[in-house]
Parts: sequence; structure tokens; C-alpha cells
Amino acid sequence: MTKLARRDMLRFGAVAGLAPLAAAQDHTPPVTGEVRRYSRLGRTGLEISDISFGSARLRRGGERLVHHALDKGINYFDTAEDYTGGASENAMGRALAGKRDNVIIASKTMARANRDRESLMRSLDTSLRRLRTDYIDVYFSHAVNDLERLTNPEWHEFAARAKQQGKVRFLGMSGHGGRLIECLDHALDEDMVDAVLTAYHFGQDPAFYANITRSLDWVAMQPDLPRVLAKAKAKDVGVIAMKTLMGARLNDMRPFERDGSTFAQAAFRWVLHDPKVDGLIITMTAPEQIDEFLGASGAPAPTSADIALLERYANQNGGAYCRHGCSQCDDACPYGVPIPDVLRTRMYATDYGDTRFAREEYAKLDVNAAACLGCDGQPCASACPFEIPVAQFCAPTHRMLA
Repeated sequence: MTKLARRDMLRFGAVAGLAPLAAAQDHTPPVTGEVRRYSRLGRTGLEISDISFGSARLRRGGERLVHHALDKGINYFDTAEDYTGGASENAMGRALAGKRDNVIIASKTMARANRDRESLMRSLDTSLRRLRTDYIDVYFSHAVNDLERLTNPEWHEFAARAKQQGKVRFLGMSGHGGRLIECLDHALDEDMVDAVLTAYHFGQDPAFYANITRSLDWVAMQPDLPRVLAKAKAKDVGVIAMKTLMGARLNDMRPFERDGSTFAQAAFRWVLHDPKVDGLIITMTAPEQIDEFLGASGAPAPTSADIALLERYANQNGGAYCRHGCSQCDDACPYGVPIPDVLRTRMYATDYGDTRFAREEYAKLDVNAAACLGCDGQPCASACPFEIPVAQFCAPTHRMLA
């Protein structure tokens, strides 16, 4: 894979013809709205809001936020057994009590290769109890990055039993790791899923870079992803996108947003304009954020101003953004530090501005970055094909989050 030197990063703006956008003296309030389009989620037949509620950071007291989303027309709510230590499912259950017939609930479990059907059923029953419901509409095998998870016969036995008992209506797979394509291909070829939840944003499509790079050799992560999503569409498997903001450094773009359209809305329009995608989920943490996000619901294709904003974002943040699905630094550390996971938790703290959530996620790591405190940084110095300064990030992340 071609390395991206810093000088190339500096060239990128000139090569792509990114004339500086006029920085607004006063930021125009973003266009806000409500859900304007509902999409059929593949063969499930479920009609979901095109921009839906992600609850990775939902905690006790978040019920009002869920109610605000409902009032704005959102009907698809995504959670998982491990989000905020179970608080997400609990808050969701309280918020949606009495409204079950009007909403679609998705949850997830970590179906590791060595899990047995009884353990999986206990996890499902726990989620049902927290969510105060007797069924989940779409139940995902969570964060799949290993074929052994998909070939585990215990998962298949569990899934068949859960559907037979009416506890699960449809099955799915979620993922954004380095082996995502391999896992998606297998799940689709074996007809294992009714829906997939996958990282997908403008920075993962080769066509986006082909349009703007000209002579610069800029590499998209997982360039085969559009092919796999087209396969899902051909098989009538629903496709939901996540990680649509490529790192979510939203405020960096505020000076360059114009006419009330924001970076988030531009990124959403890019994703939703793709006919292979049925909808997207995005973590929502405040009512005004929901209002802003829904300004892109039902919108037409991204405008030239949208594309310019996305190009600027890629240029400005590409040198520090750890790409989902790259994982080429996985084996670089002799101490087994999971570099992509450490950088992901750093992103939660520095980009999302949620240090509490970052610390919770960091605490889940089997191996953290403590070894980086006494390391000279040489083992990982050239591990990143995009020349992210890994050694400069990992030790400070440990100090911040441990």
C-alpha cells in the first residue's frame, strides 16, 4: 500500500483544486428538520427512517432524547448489550415503553467463535428484559471481524431457536474491521443475514478519491466495499451505514459551512444518495444535534458545495484519522498493543469530546497502551500506511484514559 507522506497531504489541497472556502464571519444556523423519508430495509420489509438513532453513548436520563427523536419521526433505534455497560438498553426500554408497536428496535451481541447457544440466549434474554419487550426486530452479531464467528454452529443453532421462539424477527451482522469484506462475502454467500450494518462513508469509496485526486496516489480503505454492498442489494439484504462522518471532527468544519448546510449533512447526503444504502445510524447525544442531522433526511444528491466541504475535511483530517478497516498496524507492536483500538478510544475523547465514554471503551481492551510509556516508538514508527504518528498518540492516550 502506498504511504502518504506529509508533503503529499499538503499537496492534496492544491492537486484536488481545493480553493479555500470563504470562512463565514457568523456561522449560519444549520438547516434543521424531521424525517422526510422512510426506506425499505431489504427483505425484512421494515420501513426505517433514513437517518436513525444510534445509542452507543445513551445513559440513564437519556429518555428525553429518545422522545425527541420519536417526535421528529425517527422510528429505528439501534443499541447493543454492551453500550454504556447496559445503560443504553435500559434507557431505551424506559423511553419506548408503551410505544413498541410504532418503533423498530435493533440490538447486538458479541457472538465470539467459542460462545455456546445457551450463553447467546442468556444475552438475548437480558437485552429483552432491559428493552422491556418480548422481541427484537433485528438482532446483530456484533463487530464481526473473524470468519470463525460466522461459522460457529452454536450461533446458527441459537439463531434458529431465537426466531422460532419469536424473540428475534430478523438477523444481521455488523462490522468495520480489517476483515470486513471477507466476513460480509461469507455472510451473504451463505444467506446468513437479513441486514448488514457496516462502516461506510465518503472516504471509503475509491470513486470519491478518483474524482478529486488527479495525480495524487490517495488510497481508499476497503475499496471492495461498494462491490459487497451491491451484492447485498442484489440479494435484497438490507444495508445500514454507520461511521458515516469519518471521525466526526464536526466543529473543525464550522467556519467553512455555508447556506445553513453542515458537514454532517453533506456526509449524510453522500451516503444516502448511494442506492446500495437503505439508511444510516448515527450516535445522537443532544436534541439540537438530532435536529441538525435530520436536515439531511430525504435530501437529494450532495451539491457541489457539499463535495467541496467533504474534500476539505478529507484534506484537513486525513493525516490523523485512523481508518476503519485498515488494521495494517495490528502486528507492529511487540507487546501486543491493539493500536487501532487505542486510536479509536482516543478519537472518542479528542474528536467526540466524550472522555467518559472513551475511558469506558479503553477499559474494555484486553491489552492497553501501558507498554507505550516506556517504548522508544520504533516498532510502530512506520506501521501506518498513512503515516499517522502512532507513537505520538498511544502513550498520551494511555495517560488520558487509563
